Amino acid sequence: MVMEARRGTKPEERLIGKATGPAGGPVLICVAGIHGNEPAGVYAVRRVLAAIEDRRHLLEGSLVALAGNMAALGVGRRFVDRDLNRAWTRDRLERLRSSRVAGASVEDLEQVELLGELEGVLRSAGGPVFALDLHTTSGPGGIFSVFTDSLPHRAFASNFPVPMIFGLEELVDGTLLNLLSENGVVALTLETGQHEESAAIDRAEAAIWIAIVSAGVLPERLVPEVTEARKLLRRDAGHLPRALEMRYRRDVVDGDGFAMRPGFMNFQSVKAGDLIAGDAGGDIYVAEDGRLLMPLYQEQGEDGFFLVREFPAFWMGVSHVMRRLGLSRVAFWLPGVKRVQGSEDEVVVNKRIARFFARQLFHLLGFRQLQDAGSALLMRRRRFDEGRYLKHPPAPTSLETPPGSD
Repeated sequence: MVMEARRGTKPEERLIGKATGPAGGPVLICVAGIHGNEPAGVYAVRRVLAAIEDRRHLLEGSLVALAGNMAALGVGRRFVDRDLNRAWTRDRLERLRSSRVAGASVEDLEQVELLGELEGVLRSAGGPVFALDLHTTSGPGGIFSVFTDSLPHRAFASNFPVPMIFGLEELVDGTLLNLLSENGVVALTLETGQHEESAAIDRAEAAIWIAIVSAGVLPERLVPEVTEARKLLRRDAGHLPRALEMRYRRDVVDGDGFAMRPGFMNFQSVKAGDLIAGDAGGDIYVAEDGRLLMPLYQEQGEDGFFLVREFPAFWMGVSHVMRRLGLSRVAFWLPGVKRVQGSEDEVVVNKRIARFFARQLFHLLGFRQLQDAGSALLMRRRRFDEGRYLKHPPAPTSLETPPGSD
């Protein structure tokens, strides 16, 4: 079929649709089109809402579908004035709440409205809240998940048979995924293919069915669609590595003339020294062996490309055991490690002393890198990274609540 999402993309309301069961329960939020040239998710949630209509009385929770950047969806561009998925920081949100003034950017208004809808869902939730943020990529072959690597988020992501990308939050600030995850929402970003690929809608729909079952909104016996959904994603992504870590991000700024060389695709293997792009300063070569992710083939965007490296899924099991045993407490006593004064979760790691175990070990223990100062790393233990949250997902808090204040 022709890519149906290229016609009439803009939803009439921020709330695309909602299906609520009679007895409360878990909530699944689907955010679609936070980038306006990525409309596949909008059409996918409409399909699911229509298909689930005759099962509303059987729901054990709620499905809420929200449109992201409605103005950008209307014109088919990533954004109008600024990237709506790069400004979900607490400083930015405080400024937006305090000064909704005339002349604000288009995305300021979009963000205020979307934030209000999200806050309303979290306030009324009577159980755990899950979120699925649906995206597509400008390059082909982009089927994968991104999440913050605490135990409940990883468990949710493991239900989707697509590559799992670790460590994006260490390279990209201000995503909606990070904000939701820091406030007790078990959140996942799902990339379902290339923008204009009709199959991207099918994969997004498949992801929503899997999320509905995984979140407990409907029991699997009442969702026959989930079997085909898993088959579809396994067919399209089964040849790809299961687990990969972020290694590098090429930043793009206005005027630097960045341009990818043609023909690259997601997960393509590259070698150190390969010529892959150029900018005003000349040719750009790959610094180390790995795989490309999200090569930039569109007019707008702040990420030229990412470099990822696969690792054995065995290490996911190792880190799972270490965290279930609470071994993150050991980190504070390792040589070359100093706790940040006034914080229960942050440490400074002297790389000269702890060079054999610094970043990799702390990742296994559930820490994320906040800053690399050359000779030292600033690391913070991820929230909700405890075994108890596997049985009982965290309770969501207001998006105004600073991390750690619960």
